[in-house]
Amino acid sequence: MNYPSIKITFLGTGTSGGVPMIGCSCYVCASSNEKDKRLRSSILIESKTTTLVIDTTPDFRTQMLRENVKKLDAVIFTHPHKDHVAGLDDVRAYNYFQQKPMDVYANELTQQTLKREFVYVFAEKKYPGIPSVNMHTITDDNFKVGDITVTPIRVYHLQMPVLGFRFGKFTYITDANRIDEEEKQKIIGSDTLVINALRKDTHISHFTLQEAITLADELKIQNVYFTHISHQLGLHDEINKELQPGRELAYDGLQLEF
Repeated sequence: MNYPSIKITFLGTGTSGGVPMIGCSCYVCASSNEKDKRLRSSILIESKTTTLVIDTTPDFRTQMLRENVKKLDAVIFTHPHKDHVAGLDDVRAYNYFQQKPMDVYANELTQQTLKREFVYVFAEKKYPGIPSVNMHTITDDNFKVGDITVTPIRVYHLQMPVLGFRFGKFTYITDANRIDEEEKQKIIGSDTLVINALRKDTHISHFTLQEAITLADELKIQNVYFTHISHQLGLHDEINKELQPGRELAYDGLQLEF
């Protein structure tokens, strides 16, 4: 299969509280290094004709302004947790300038939360100026948005099914601590994997840094970037010094091309 050239921009690489975390004075939150300042996790995907966002975080407006995103074709959601959906309201700016609804892709579980959290968006009688969306249901099958083919990958965030996605040779997975063998097969062959690595200590629903490294090694992925990072993991530069070549922490604003 031929895939279009794409550019990936990390809009955010932090966990649900972001880094620095409100009220925290730890050495990571107090760091002056811009790579230690992490908005909530999301990526921008651009081909020559199509622009997608994975998740609309509470920082969505800030992220779109920072990257000067003038055109957005679709939003694809990984799961319904607030740090991944809270910014949906701000797609109304794109509705206004593009003069059309935003295409939104989500599984049924996430759709239920969107309809509850943004009830006014889905009401029969709509107030002027609210977001307008076209909802598409993600199943296990590949789907296309513009010229970009998307392969859903089912992972687990404790008991919650979460969607990772593969785009050609690039795979993005956040908020996971388990991936079944069948779904791992969808990742194998990727040149680059982005995987969540919350901290070094065990967590109930996220991979630790070592667990993420072990998974990447098992799948024989050449280039791996860790995301959804908490202040508990440590300073960006210090952690990167501990990692083997081909394994590194992502940071906000990082761009990759494929």
